[in-house]
Amino acid sequence: MQDTTAEIIKDTTPLFTNDTIVFGILMIALGFIFYTSSREDGFWKKFYGVVPALFMAYFLPALLTTSGVISPEWTSVSEAGEVSAGSTSLYYMSSRYLLPAALVLMTLSIDLKGVFNLGPKALIMFLAGTAGIIIGGPLAVLIVGTIHPEAVGGVGADAVWRGLSTLAGSWIGGGANQTAMLEIYGYNQKLYGGMVFVDIVVANIWMAIILFGIGKSEKIDKWLKADTSAIENLKQKVSDYAKKVDRNPTLKDLMILAAIAFGTVSFAHFGADLISAFFTSVVDGIPKGITKNIFTFLDSSFFWMITITTIIGVLLSFTKAKRYEGAGASKFGSVFIYILVASIGMKMDLTLIFENMWLIVIGLVWMSVHAGIMILVAKMIRAPYFFLAVGSQANVGGAASAPIVASAFHPSLATVGVLLAVFGYAIGTVGAILCTVLMQLASVS
Repeated sequence: MQDTTAEIIKDTTPLFTNDTIVFGILMIALGFIFYTSSREDGFWKKFYGVVPALFMAYFLPALLTTSGVISPEWTSVSEAGEVSAGSTSLYYMSSRYLLPAALVLMTLSIDLKGVFNLGPKALIMFLAGTAGIIIGGPLAVLIVGTIHPEAVGGVGADAVWRGLSTLAGSWIGGGANQTAMLEIYGYNQKLYGGMVFVDIVVANIWMAIILFGIGKSEKIDKWLKADTSAIENLKQKVSDYAKKVDRNPTLKDLMILAAIAFGTVSFAHFGADLISAFFTSVVDGIPKGITKNIFTFLDSSFFWMITITTIIGVLLSFTKAKRYEGAGASKFGSVFIYILVASIGMKMDLTLIFENMWLIVIGLVWMSVHAGIMILVAKMIRAPYFFLAVGSQANVGGAASAPIVASAFHPSLATVGVLLAVFGYAIGTVGAILCTVLMQLASVS
């Protein structure tokens, strides 16, 4: 019996499974990227003139995963046929420890007035992204259903539209909203892994495209005829302040920065556990139904961790702690962000694109509609690429990746990504329900 299992289940163990070794490999990859991107002439100068360093920080770990050197999770089959599952903790470490540390360090020097002066375009682009997900779902079902009806079929708990509802929840809000949609529409949990797979593949492909576009943002802004003055003014103001307080950091400065960063991480986790536990009891007290699931994001500890971290960073920006920007606060935050980018890239196995092809096609068509609507709205209101990229990632990627995209333009802009992503949590379930109703109609038309 064990031999049969060994024949059926594929051993996907990567070359390296020890997190310490894998972390070192990722850091070597990042070091290589930064070394080569700093070259002032030759091949690398031309290469990074086309491909942004941030994209490479995402893509190189993806190549390492695809080639089997590392992996986010794997299945091992022993010679005796015993099957065991393994996974890395690096993404969890990066998103739960380094992300909040990065956010507070990047928010220390925030000019809150300057952020508000960016105007309503950021929110408009975010809502355009939400509309793109809501409209894109049923359109994808209609288009793919016309070509291959079986791809959008299924009955009862196996109906594909029920599974796609979880994608809508994830791409408008986040993990909590995705889980809420799974509960609301009762999709067959044995098939749910396929939808998670589509979420990872399509969302990561789209993030890669957005990161690539950052290197071309000036050309894109020119094509959009965008007014970037408010963004440039904010970046210049923060940069001028950083130069004003710039100093060679002492050991005391570095230790205080570490205390601010990881003290905030500690407090954010402590507060998030308490608040999420409180709201878990509140949400559990609501009668089962749509109303209950709308508020499930409130019992997400990740949501509260990000929220608390951002509040602490904003409050510290009104104190003398702001001067630690001169000691390199945002630079250390950027280091943490790049490690997070590498750990996200590690989750992407490019060969998976060719598995469950029709579900992937639905996801790609869906994301194309989202992208098309965002580009159309950006063109209409002359919104900079920054708003398009961050507004999209605040929907599709949530609080883990929106700050990455925002900080790629300038560390001081990371908070914009966080604020929009938090808003996405709040409207995620409602938007996903509307999308699902339309997908259900499209699947039977």
